[in-house]
Amino acid sequence: MIKNDTPLQSKPLQWFTAIVCSLLAGVLWRLFPHPALIIVLGILPLVVLYTLNRPFLMVLLFVIFSFFRIHEVFPQLYSLKIPLLLSLGSLAALSWQVGITKKIKLFWCKEFTLLTCFMLLIIIGIVFASNRPIAIEYFKGIYWKIILMTFAIAVLVRSPQQLSFTLKAITIAGVLVGLVAIQNKLGGIGLVEGTRVTIGREFGSMLGDPNDLALVLLFPTSFAVGLLVTHQLPWHQRMLGFIAIPILFWAVIATQSRGGLLGMIAVFGIYGLQRIKSKALLFSIAIMAGSILFVVAGISDRASGGAAEAGVDESAMGRLYAWEAAFKMAMTHPLTGVGLDNFFANYFYYSPHWDGLNHAVHSTWFGVLAETGVLGFIVFISLIIVLIKNANKTLRAVKAVQNNIDPAIYTCAQAVFAGLIGTIVSGTFLTQGFNWPIYILAALVVAVSKTSEIALNKLADK
Repeated sequence: MIKNDTPLQSKPLQWFTAIVCSLLAGVLWRLFPHPALIIVLGILPLVVLYTLNRPFLMVLLFVIFSFFRIHEVFPQLYSLKIPLLLSLGSLAALSWQVGITKKIKLFWCKEFTLLTCFMLLIIIGIVFASNRPIAIEYFKGIYWKIILMTFAIAVLVRSPQQLSFTLKAITIAGVLVGLVAIQNKLGGIGLVEGTRVTIGREFGSMLGDPNDLALVLLFPTSFAVGLLVTHQLPWHQRMLGFIAIPILFWAVIATQSRGGLLGMIAVFGIYGLQRIKSKALLFSIAIMAGSILFVVAGISDRASGGAAEAGVDESAMGRLYAWEAAFKMAMTHPLTGVGLDNFFANYFYYSPHWDGLNHAVHSTWFGVLAETGVLGFIVFISLIIVLIKNANKTLRAVKAVQNNIDPAIYTCAQAVFAGLIGTIVSGTFLTQGFNWPIYILAALVVAVSKTSEIALNKLADK
């Protein structure tokens, strides 16, 4: 009796469900006359669910688009507002995982303390900035995202698989930028001073400055070299490094950036330091390689800073004048500096040499000194020292057991340390104190340290 009655009893419910679905379909058809909109509406919950459960992927994609300016490298993507969508997805996913599901466990470390102190000094400096609107605009538009994503990367990256994905994603992004730079060089598109390659200069892209482009290309170089020289990795990952290195190398050379070339030498030097026992031999190779690079890059052919300028060239003198202006800014405002992104606007008032134009500082260290004051500079240098010590300590610990742990950890430990040193060396001539590279590397130093600590503890328990 039960088997016969059940269909009869459920028939009214089936009719009711069918009527409700029909009415709902009619309402949707009325509101969204195009069938594709209904499909999008149906897929939207799945997209939201996927986003909320993939915070690492959202954050990494946001960093790649923001730092490598992929939407400016390929202008066809510009109108899609991808960085904005990824930022919203990243914030939503982080809030969901930290505040609701509590799957992500937060922690604190020395690097976070110094980073927080530096950020607080910047905020105080904004209040007392000589041109407050400029400082506020840069903080709202760029800097708060950098700080937030620094903490996010450090907290989210917890497994060798995530480290491996980060390595490959950053390397591939660098290759894409490098290929476009090479194409522009060969096609004579957007060249500065007739020889120095840029990207997106016509619509004001950050990559429209050859020095900034060199910085962006330098960052993935350390990751590409790490992929190539780590023998424990699968062949296809090493092949990615093999393909990426000459592309990135060529593209950096095409920028004719002295800071970029010095950073490149530093990156390869760190890898050489791990493998060449004779320091004298390594030093000799570095000098020879540097000399060859400067000749191949055509530094002497540059319109500024080339061989045509006698004595101290115009480019070098411009830097010296800018650094002197930065020092005077710091001495005048030792506790707060002139304010975030305010060096350019204050150049006229502090420079010993005025040629009718304001100039950029072209130095990470003098830029931080000028815009955050002596106090901010001390905290920033302290952060750099702590990062170097942590990265070196992690590399030494991982290197001792490299054959017994996931090769992605060892590769990342090498890449992060080399990238950090390369960025510091290039920072003498490139302005990156308030840009992505140092902060991404800081996050990865913490992430690799925590991941290696977990792996080493598991190895000790066996």
